[in-house]
Amino acid sequence: MSDTPQAVDINCTTGEVITRDLTAEEIAAQQAAAAQAEADRQAREAEAAKVAADKASAEAKLAAIGLTADEIAALSK
Repeated sequence: MSDTPQAVDINCTTGEVITRDLTAEEIAAQQAAAAQAEADRQAREAEAAKVAADKASAEAKLAAIGLTADEIAALSK
């Protein structure tokens, strides 16, 4: 068995199944897609962390001016 990633091509008309090694271009495309997916995941996580930090900061500022936890919670509903 080859260490090269494999592709499976299936002819739906005949039912013929062909397993072949991926081409260098297909491997590069897979790697690029995986790298982009990881970058997108990291960007989503960074945005979520920023939103959480901004919310905590806003809540702390509201508490500092005298709002209760219930009042602060009511503002986000």
